[in-house]
Parts: sequence; C-alpha cells; structure tokens
Amino acid sequence: MYVAVKGGEAAIANAHRLLADRRRGDRSLPAIGIEQIVAQLALAVDRVMAEASLFDRTLAALAIRQSRGDMIEAIFLLRAYRTTLPRFGYSRPLDTAEMTIERRISATYKDLPGGQLLGPTFDYTHRLLDPSLLSDEAVETPAQRAAETGRVMRVSEILGEEGLIEADGDMPEDHEIGDLTREPMEFPMTRDLRLQALARGDEGFLLALGYSTQRGYGRNHPFTGEIRIGDVEVEFDVPELGFAVSLGTIQITECQMVNQFKGSAKAPPQFTRGYGLVFGQSERKAMAMSLVDRALRAEELGEDITAPAQDEEFVISHSDNVQATGFVEHLKLPHYVDFQAELDLVRRMRREFEATRNGGEDMKEAAE
Repeated sequence: MYVAVKGGEAAIANAHRLLADRRRGDRSLPAIGIEQIVAQLALAVDRVMAEASLFDRTLAALAIRQSRGDMIEAIFLLRAYRTTLPRFGYSRPLDTAEMTIERRISATYKDLPGGQLLGPTFDYTHRLLDPSLLSDEAVETPAQRAAETGRVMRVSEILGEEGLIEADGDMPEDHEIGDLTREPMEFPMTRDLRLQALARGDEGFLLALGYSTQRGYGRNHPFTGEIRIGDVEVEFDVPELGFAVSLGTIQITECQMVNQFKGSAKAPPQFTRGYGLVFGQSERKAMAMSLVDRALRAEELGEDITAPAQDEEFVISHSDNVQATGFVEHLKLPHYVDFQAELDLVRRMRREFEATRNGGEDMKEAAE
C-alpha cells in the first residue's frame, strides 16, 4: 500500500518551482521557442508524436519543452492530453501509394519505377562532430526538383506480379478493425491491434528486439523492400454529406520488410512481409517495427516460437514506454508500511536462522 507524505505540500510546491527554474536555465540566454523546437528538433518532435499517437507538432514541441527534453515524459504528457480529446470517428485507410514522396529507398532493387530518392538522411554522413554548428553559420540551399505527383508503385507490387510475395494484409471480409485505445488488451491479438501497439511502442525497445532477430533469436533473413517518407492525405467520411472530405496531409514513414519463407503445406515458397508505419520521419522506428511485426507472425506462418521477439504477450506487454515508466517510477513513491512489514519478516527469519544454527552447534558439542 502507498502512504501519503503528510505535511509535504510546501516541499512539493517548491519542487515545482525548482523544476520551472531548471527548465528555464540561464536567464542571460534567450528562451527556446516552440517554433525553434518544431523546426530544428524535428526528429524529436516526430518521435513524441508517434509514441503519443497524436499528430500535432506544436503540442509535441510544447511537451518536449515542458519535459526539459525528456522524451518519455513528453510522450506521457501528450498522450495524457490526447485522452481529453473527443472522438468524431475514424479516417479512411491511408493510401501510401499516393504519397508525395520526400525520401524513398530500397535495398532490393537498384532501379525502381519512380527512382530512389535519398532525401534528408544521416546515412551518408561521417558521424563526426561539426564545429560549425557551434555558431549560426549560413546553410547552403539544397538542390531540388519538381515533385512528382500520382501513384508510385511499391516494391511489393513488383514481387506480387510474379506471385513471389504473400498478399498484402488480407483480412476476412467480416473482420472489424480494432481500436487499442478503446478496447481492453487481450491475447492472442489480431495483427491490426498488434500493429497499433507497435506503432506507439518505445523505439529503443523495438530496436533491441529487431536487432535480436538479426542476431539469431528468432532468425529471419530480412531485406528492406522499401522505405518511403512523405506527405499523405487524410480523408474522413461524413455521413451527412455522403462522401469523404480531406482533413489535410500528414507526414509519415512507411517500411516494408521482405523476408524469406520456405513454404508450408498450404503455401508455396515465397517472400513474407513485415510492416511498419509511424508519424513523421522515423525510419529507424518503422524498420524496427517491421522486423518485430514479422517475428510476431511466427505462429501464423507455422514457425517455431523460440525467441522473445516472437512472443506476442512479452513484446506487446512491455513495449509501451508510458506504462513501463509508470510501473518503474512508482517505486519512488512511499512504501513505508510495506517495507516495515518486510523488515520485520527478515528480522524474524534471521532469529529463526540463528536459533537453528545454534541448536545444531549445541547438538554437535553434546555428541563430542
């Protein structure tokens, strides 16, 4: 049980003031603005939006500033705010083939229909600290070309034309898409619910699990079929109008991972898929998500479950960093009564231990 700290209101109020003071930092320096965080710490903003399940860059930047840059605290703040918002309905499924692409790469085909676009990426940097960033030096304007519009074929469609890859997420006609935020979690889960959980899961946790599959813990042989980053339109069906209206565009990262499959009695040898989709530019998260998604399909594909990344309950129950934070950090709360009970128990056990040991020594001396 928890015991409230009596007379601690003044201390708590002062802790809040101290936190505000540390958040502001050196008063001789200008305070960091929300617009600066959105524009210059964009990847941090994207992670907070993705794991809080709320696409709003301004609110995500506010959460980052309020949390002093603690990403999980910022995610917690934004997710808590999300629970206060009304739910008007569900948007139509995103058509990522119609995405306005900023970055698109594939490790499976060099010459893609529509071409490969490197876009903004750290992949080809030297990972050396850049002293020029210590000052506000001018930045060279990048080369640009006119954006291509229209449908961009996916790599999976190229393989699908030869029947070399499984169908793309077929579900029974009577299947209703679940909502992890409104339904209690139950195992086993359908893939749509698993993907929802992975999309808001902790990037570091999913990255470690994805890495583990590459090191032999639930071995598979993945290829990055395609990663694409860009803006996609969100549409919403309005019953009163009888047609869908556009709510605007959001930036997303999508990853299709292609994996070998030796086949079974029901299916011929073919490639299988792992899928990841997250808000913003978050390709490491999307890749890790797609690796874990494929690992969690082991039972569906008739594979042996031998590794943590293949254990659905283990992965889903521990992937949420807000839940994990709450459970770990609750240990900081007062547990005085519990500890005193444990302390009394250990003391009694020690007395019994000493009595038993002394009794044995007395018996030994008597025998001698």
